[in-house]
Amino acid sequence: MNAARERFVAFAFCWADILIELDSSYKVLFAAGATNALLGMDATGLIGQDFMATVSPKDRVLVDQLLHMTSKRGRIDNVTIRLKGTKGLTAPMSFAGYMLPDLKDHFFLALRTRVHINEKGQAEEGVSRDKGSGLLEGDAFSEMAVKKLKDAKGTGAAAEMTLVSLPGFESFYESLSEEEQDVLLNTVGTTLRANSIGGDSAGAIGDGKFGIVHESGLDVAALEAKLSEATKAFDPTGKGVAAQAGTVDVDLDGVNEDDLAKGLVYTINHFKEQVGDKFNVKDIADNMNNLVQEAVQSLNSFRSIVEGNDFQVAFHPILDVRTGAVHHYEALVRFNGNFEESPYKHITFAEETGLITEFDIAMARKCVEWLRKNRSDKVSIAVNISGMSVGNEKYEKELHAMLDADTWLSNFLVFEITESARVADLKQANDFVQALRKKGFHVCLDDFGAGAASFQYLSVLEVDVVKLDGSAIKNAQSAPNGRAFLKALATLCKTMEVETIAEMVDSKEALEFVRDCGVEYVQGFLFGKPDPDPWSFIKKLDRKLFA
Repeated sequence: MNAARERFVAFAFCWADILIELDSSYKVLFAAGATNALLGMDATGLIGQDFMATVSPKDRVLVDQLLHMTSKRGRIDNVTIRLKGTKGLTAPMSFAGYMLPDLKDHFFLALRTRVHINEKGQAEEGVSRDKGSGLLEGDAFSEMAVKKLKDAKGTGAAAEMTLVSLPGFESFYESLSEEEQDVLLNTVGTTLRANSIGGDSAGAIGDGKFGIVHESGLDVAALEAKLSEATKAFDPTGKGVAAQAGTVDVDLDGVNEDDLAKGLVYTINHFKEQVGDKFNVKDIADNMNNLVQEAVQSLNSFRSIVEGNDFQVAFHPILDVRTGAVHHYEALVRFNGNFEESPYKHITFAEETGLITEFDIAMARKCVEWLRKNRSDKVSIAVNISGMSVGNEKYEKELHAMLDADTWLSNFLVFEITESARVADLKQANDFVQALRKKGFHVCLDDFGAGAASFQYLSVLEVDVVKLDGSAIKNAQSAPNGRAFLKALATLCKTMEVETIAEMVDSKEALEFVRDCGVEYVQGFLFGKPDPDPWSFIKKLDRKLFA
């Protein structure tokens, strides 16, 4: 023991102000350093004490779970905590430590008085993490969960996934100071990771919603109690937030890993979308296997539709706001031959499961085939690209190969980027856009004005056209300063040499409104519904609208 301690002291004093050795019950066996200056007591006075008594009450769950996690990860890396001495709480201190392989029941800790970045958001390249808790998020968690569950099944080990909900967490979190928020999120993240396989198999799914892959036999009730305890330390009433957890039973037999991952993404999103205090996480967990299986069946069905080219194209015109001349048509997908039914649920499913890039290339291919057959009619059409496909290497490669085969397409094909909020890397997205523009294709940014980030997109993405979101148009019509705002927006775009399209123009009043605001093109049900025959609009168009 002495040799180990001497090694510990020799290395750690290069970094730390205080060194502490604990036994498995967290009793201090050894202490050295500036304990008088920081804690108001001699180092020897710490020996034999419960280390947790020297930790800020708000940090005790965090420290407990960090120490617990060292049995899986071997070490603690620079987490910020506060200690409690006779002089009150210390300034934030960096807390690090480890367990020696030959002394697994002893902890060797080092602390220094310096504000240090918590162990959060420092993800390995290519892995998405929640910056507050350090937990995996989004597809990264789903993919990890599938891998861990599959690996465990392959080795004969027993692994499970548990969903965790903290109802009312968001409002509780907002009531805290910034420092308290940091500590709480770090505590929740560390607690989940400490109980997970390998100490890093947990994810942040949404506000107050988490997932954890763990060994079979985890005391889920104890996990609920630990998370609830963590929130109580920040609540003056001592009530905190009561955690709820439910263990998922997912049948892995007969499902390939890729489909299982997509199915899990879909069902985790279902969990994420549950709101209010009425839903029961245990019920969701119990039914999750059915949801996964249903999602996998839907995946196979949708994939068959895409691979079999078993969908139709409907056209909707974009018209000059003053003359009524058709500028081009937006190509919209329709399924099952039903041109009245919105494809929203199918497209949303494809985006949630990662199939959207496969669909986008299939839709582009179908539109190119249509243009080849109708080239002599000189009709221009716009094909949609989901924000999730932008920057996707496989999609980009297939798309450019298709475009390079028929260079004349640039005169008749426009690309419209939809769901721009899903664009993760704006610089990469702009490179994607410029590669298309370099070949002579015009690019339109859809959903403009639907969110606060729209102006950021417009400042980074050099596009030819923006399509003003229908809800933004309707809001502008009813807001006191709506007309002035839309006029200013149209003027801004004109200054940038970007054309504007107003969508969801469904009434004569809306047409007159956007025309007065300086918008150049319009689209909406006022001019007809999507139709497989693009020429049908010309016959039905009410020319009096543009008189």
